[in-house]
Amino acid sequence: MLENTPSVEQFRTTCVVAGGGPAGMMVGFLLARAGIEVVVLEKHRDFLRDFRGDTIHPSTLNLMHELGLLDDFLKLPHQQVRQLSGVIGTTKVQLADFSHLPGHCQFLALMPQWDFLNFLAEAAGRYRNFSLRMETEALELIEEDGRIAGLWAKSSGHSLKITTDLVIAADGRGSTLRSQAALDVQDIGAPMDVLWMRLSRKPDDPATPLGHVGAGKIFVMLDRGDYWQCAFVIRKGGFNQVLARGLDTFRADIVAVAPELEDRVAELKTWDDIKLLTVKVDRLRQWARPGLICIGDAAHAMSPIGGVGINLAIQDAVAAANLLQKPLSIRQCTIDELAKVQRRRSFPTRATQWLQVRVQNNIISRVLASREAPKPPWPLRLIGRCPYLQRLFARVVGLGVRPEHVQTPDILPPPVTKRD
Repeated sequence: MLENTPSVEQFRTTCVVAGGGPAGMMVGFLLARAGIEVVVLEKHRDFLRDFRGDTIHPSTLNLMHELGLLDDFLKLPHQQVRQLSGVIGTTKVQLADFSHLPGHCQFLALMPQWDFLNFLAEAAGRYRNFSLRMETEALELIEEDGRIAGLWAKSSGHSLKITTDLVIAADGRGSTLRSQAALDVQDIGAPMDVLWMRLSRKPDDPATPLGHVGAGKIFVMLDRGDYWQCAFVIRKGGFNQVLARGLDTFRADIVAVAPELEDRVAELKTWDDIKLLTVKVDRLRQWARPGLICIGDAAHAMSPIGGVGINLAIQDAVAAANLLQKPLSIRQCTIDELAKVQRRRSFPTRATQWLQVRVQNNIISRVLASREAPKPPWPLRLIGRCPYLQRLFARVVGLGVRPEHVQTPDILPPPVTKRD
């Protein structure tokens, strides 16, 4: 037990959020904005880390508009993607057209996640009832009379005992608090893992399709301004085989599917330049216990297909703030109130995972098992020929199922206007 450590800091707050990722920062910001005292714990020193997902979808951009933050947000460095296409074998297929979406932004924004999180932290920091504690890791739940009453954390050589009305677990797919709470996880499975890497982007590089599909290979390129963020899809558990074949062979595999990178694959000098993402698709059967709720990846790990994971987590955060702000304000956040969040977000989660699993099983698994140059399957050929279906696909990817809207109030006093 951490209470036996030499230095213990103790305090109480209304809500503590474990995890300073997109879900944790957004729910902390929205609750503080609505007048709830909230503490967000982030185990790292800063947000400058190599995140795997940096796509900000129109659903999230619309939320930034609702919060009055969109103009400032779009001043941050980013790239805009208005159409998605892929090359399957030798055939280019147009997949999505975001230019007809409703709302204020008809594009995906590619933005480093650390810039996004720093932006949210700065916006939340305007509220005196918001506290962000970096280098502070949630470790152990505190249970009293069958209810989660707080948590133990560690920070800079000392322990914290935080008592609270609600713990929000937003600590990712490997959630410590989810395990502590013994919540049942339904493993849906994924047939793939992903190797992430960076390759330089030259000023005269042309716009390139998002995805390249070759014989047994899938390669994704995201334009990040001065570099390409690249993903090479491999069979589930196949990384050791990739290692055994050697780095030269891996570079050759990239060139085979994306020949335009032949002049720069040598930038991958060691395996340290390549990061493994173990893909999981799972969800909790029950998201909450009295005094605790899981959101984002802690409640449901998503496949990287569509890049929707961050945006689905943010939708969870908005729904949680909308539904829990009033119960928290009167300190009556019961299990029934927490269950409303799961009921609200369960269908979007299940529907999105259902679509991802269909793509995994019917397209990705077949490509990875094939040794012949692929041809676009008929559903993709149909989408490529039909602008209406491209708009529909853009709506599914860009806005998702049941997009949320900010319903919490803003308690920040308006600025004082100086008079002459």
